[in-house]
Parts: sequence; structure tokens; C-alpha cells
Amino acid sequence: MKTILNHDMTVLQLLRRLALPAAGLVLLSIPSAFAQEHPEGDITSQDEIKQFCTNIADPARDQRYLLQKQELEKLRADIDARVAEMDKRKAEYQDWLKRRDDFLKQAEAGLTEIYKKMKPDAAALQLQDMNIEVASAVIMRLSPRQSSLILNEMDPKKAAAIASIIASASDPNTSKDPS
Repeated sequence: MKTILNHDMTVLQLLRRLALPAAGLVLLSIPSAFAQEHPEGDITSQDEIKQFCTNIADPARDQRYLLQKQELEKLRADIDARVAEMDKRKAEYQDWLKRRDDFLKQAEAGLTEIYKKMKPDAAALQLQDMNIEVASAVIMRLSPRQSSLILNEMDPKKAAAIASIIASASDPNTSKDPS
């Protein structure tokens, strides 16, 4: 074995000889120190993460519920606004329909009075050129005697169509639903 200490050696030479083994010893001790600290650090940080998540779970859930509640309230307000608009339009439509029906009743009554005073042959010529539903309504409102005289003067095909409409209007099996 070779001796490290030589009497002729200077301090600087001695330090150089000892520096390499000392550096190796330091380097060997560092990874073991990190290896011991690192797992403990992971366990601690994992525990801290779990604890953090556990601590914020309830407030996060509450915030999520609050956001969902706000969204539902917004949707409800939108639906309420649309329902109000639909109710307004429905009321407008019902008013318009009532005015239209009133006008049609007055027009039919006035029209019926006109055809009551006409001669059957003149009334037949005009009614067969009219809309078939209107002509049927007018003939239905006339007396049976006048109606038969007018239908007798009409084109047979047109008179048959009008008679068919009148018959189906008085049929109890006919649906009240126009669709």
C-alpha cells in the first residue's frame, strides 16, 4: 500500500490528493439525501393537494349550484316573457276572429236579404258563380221554397255540390273540427 503522506509533499499537493476522494464522498452523499427527502416531499404535497381539494369541494359545489340557479332563473324569465307575448298575440287573434265572425254574420244576413228579394233565375246565375261555401250559406238561410226555386235554375252540377254541402252541414255525424 502506498502511503499518502510523504515528508517532501507540500500542503497544496496534499490537498489535491485528498480533494478527489472528498468530492466523491460528497457526491455520493447528495443523491441519498435527495432520495430521502423526495418521497417525503411527495407524500406531503399529495396530502396537501387532497386537503386543499377537500376544503374547496363544498364551496365549489355551492358556486356551481348558484350558477345553475342563476341560469334557470334567466331561462324562466325568458319563458315567462315568451308566454306573455303568446298570450298577447292570442288575445289579439281572438279579438280579430270575433270581429271577422261578426262581420261575416252581418254580411251573410245582408246578403241573404238581397237574395230573398231577387227573382230565382237571377239569383241562381249569381250564386253559381260565387264561392260554393258562401252560396251554400246563403241558400241555407233562404226559405225552402226560395231555395228550391234557385237550385232548380242553377247548373245541375253546381246545384248538386251546394246540396251536398247543405246536407253535410246538417249531418250530426259531421265533425265540428274543421281540420
